[in-house]
Amino acid sequence: MAEASRTFHTILLPSFSHLHKAQSPAGFTDFPRKRCGHRIVVHCSVSTTNDASRTKTTVTQNMIPWGCEIDSLENASTLQKWLSDSGLPPQKMAIQKVDVGERGLVALKNIRKGEKLLFVPPSLVITADSKWSCPEAGEVLKQCSVPDWPLLATYLISEASFEKSSRWSNYISALPRQPYSLLYWTRAELDRYLEASQIRERAIERITNVIGTYNDLRLRIFSKYPDLFPEEVFNMETFKWSFGILFSRLVRLPSMDGRVALVPWADMLNHSCEVETFLDYDKSSQGVVFTTDRQYQPGEQVFISYGKKSNGELLLSYGFVPREGTNPSDSVELPLSLKKSDKCYKEKLEALRKYGLSASECFPIQITGWPLELMAYAYLVVSPPSMKGKFEEMAAAASNKMTSKKDIKCPEIDEQALQFILDSCESSISKYSRFLQASGSMDLDTTSPKQLNRRVFLKQLAVDLCTSERRILFRAQYILRRRLRDIRSGELRALRLFDNFVNLFK
Repeated sequence: MAEASRTFHTILLPSFSHLHKAQSPAGFTDFPRKRCGHRIVVHCSVSTTNDASRTKTTVTQNMIPWGCEIDSLENASTLQKWLSDSGLPPQKMAIQKVDVGERGLVALKNIRKGEKLLFVPPSLVITADSKWSCPEAGEVLKQCSVPDWPLLATYLISEASFEKSSRWSNYISALPRQPYSLLYWTRAELDRYLEASQIRERAIERITNVIGTYNDLRLRIFSKYPDLFPEEVFNMETFKWSFGILFSRLVRLPSMDGRVALVPWADMLNHSCEVETFLDYDKSSQGVVFTTDRQYQPGEQVFISYGKKSNGELLLSYGFVPREGTNPSDSVELPLSLKKSDKCYKEKLEALRKYGLSASECFPIQITGWPLELMAYAYLVVSPPSMKGKFEEMAAAASNKMTSKKDIKCPEIDEQALQFILDSCESSISKYSRFLQASGSMDLDTTSPKQLNRRVFLKQLAVDLCTSERRILFRAQYILRRRLRDIRSGELRALRLFDNFVNLFK
């Protein structure tokens, strides 16, 4: 299940709005418009047609004709042989079925702690500079200055469509036909299963970005060069697949100037919250490696870290949720909002906008606490008109755009700020509790076993996520109530001391 994006640092889909303004480069009107060799063409029917120029395979709608089942080993040995023939040195690991991740790399020999493994040479790494089976198509995208993410997504589809004619055919054949990704959840499924979690909004935003990126490319480039980018191949379904692969497998290599890349073989490694090692390019061995932070015995699955990500982020990109309580980086996003009834609503909103924030923001809460930015935002929300002079300072602190990270202290409104956070926290807890209570009685379609299995699977992921996120909120609720109790009991003690002092003079 953890067939996942090896993007070890948070990589958001870039903004491609500049493509809307892009003009065709000089000379593009004379660019050769010809088909490139043989492509497999994706249609939505069930017939097969052969002609002299290409093989045209038609499949049922929503099916990708390349790749394999996500737990399949059918192409693993072929992939490993091709990699070895192409320069991958002998390995201490092999692809096998595993308990965590369905497919993974398992130790064949004893592996020491601190040992460097993999050594995937640059020639076996896919980057924005990789050669295309259809060079004309690659040249068009590069002359249009298409950014790395959509360029690599298009590259994957192009190479997959050439099947055996592509150098990467053995790699693509071993990729999952449908990656675990929230890109494949319908809007109804997102609304139903993730109604309590802020990851739902992140998933909707990501899907919207992918759709917008495809439509942008189709309008600005693909429609102008239909021979190079036929719609039967370059369509929304194939882009959903390619972006699913990128989100779940793309890595950023710090030692290669932060270049993003697909690393065949290495991307079969699964994630463990208990390890911290990650992939990078090693200049001395001239290959992509990782250094183990524990030892492995033959037969044990070897793990790496996908980064310090919350359970929600892991579900968003990789399609799995770690067992509750096992992820030290887990967090939940707590939504906070300005009150429109606030007499200083306009002034506060203006201060927030100045620092790139809005009237509604989400802040991460971990089991160990919450960021200073959250407290600063809460101070701003509850601050009275008499504190107008501090609005901008609070907004700056909430945005983390101050020159130094400053813990703003406003003792006079501590109680109100903590109560505001507690109210927001308890509101979120009630949403999670309602979902978890209702999840046991959700309607499931027993007339369709295949669809039933999918729904059970999605529901279980949602239950696991919501259980772990509610757990963090319960902890925050406990801390907030305790702090408020201490503040209020302190006030009571002070009041009693004052009363006793007054009584001495009666």
